[in-house]
Amino acid sequence: MNNFVTPPERQTTMQLKDSRKLAWSEWGPVDGVPVLFCTGAGMSGWLGFGTSYLPELGLRLIAIDRPGLGLSTPHPKKTLSSWADDTQEFIQAHNLDNVLAVGFSQGAPFAFTLAGCGLVKAIAIVSGQDELFHPSLKPLLHPDVARMVTAIEQDAVEFERQFAQIATADGLWQLIINMSAECDGLRPTFGDRHLYQSDLFAPAYQQALKEGFAQGANGYTRDLVNALSPWPVKLEDINVPVNLWYGALDTSTVHSPDFGATLALRLPNVSHIVDPQQGGSILWTRARDILAKLKSYVSLT
Repeated sequence: MNNFVTPPERQTTMQLKDSRKLAWSEWGPVDGVPVLFCTGAGMSGWLGFGTSYLPELGLRLIAIDRPGLGLSTPHPKKTLSSWADDTQEFIQAHNLDNVLAVGFSQGAPFAFTLAGCGLVKAIAIVSGQDELFHPSLKPLLHPDVARMVTAIEQDAVEFERQFAQIATADGLWQLIINMSAECDGLRPTFGDRHLYQSDLFAPAYQQALKEGFAQGANGYTRDLVNALSPWPVKLEDINVPVNLWYGALDTSTVHSPDFGATLALRLPNVSHIVDPQQGGSILWTRARDILAKLKSYVSLT
């Protein structure tokens, strides 16, 4: 279990050009190939993944607190596009080359936006949310998710205002647990819920959520609205390699409802892996495979 949870090795902030603060957590060698980790819903960058494999792979994992989460200053009009602008400034300020990215769960649209804006060489989408406005997906949505998508379509401002009044770190944690399978059917002692509620992992995940909500719920609810609205990047135009990783035993209703099948059809340069023995926690249980495959797209001189 120690392989799943390692506190950040470094935590840093920078001041953006508009005077906002951007914060992030890091693991791995400082001269490693940078991997930008787009975290899940409501999470700060405190909880990484695959950290024990970073030295051997020569990777530097960088988990940025999205604006309004963790220690990053809120953006008054945060969008997926403004996230790309902030990330571009971060990349340029640190002279990063051969940048890669991973998007987990709600982090998927943020990683896709980086790819669509030409800021990264390749991305991995792991247990990722899909663009739920796509006509092929609407019939597959859980009723609760469908209602949220419809409410945002009708009045995004009002949805965000109301949701911010009820969203909490503890509430999101309970939602994650309730949507997670108790077992995977093949290894009944190691389902998603078993991992998430384990003695080491649960406090780490909850710490990331606590930090994510430290400034209130507005950062999370703005991310939710942006993720459930039409995305600014056309997936069909993303030419960098995209690795889709899903576990067939994932029971989360907010991840891709067809385990990335529609995403794979829309992306020109895609690898689609659905592991029949994994669930939504595949980010941690197959971390080395995910990172090694992503690293393969970067040729070092």
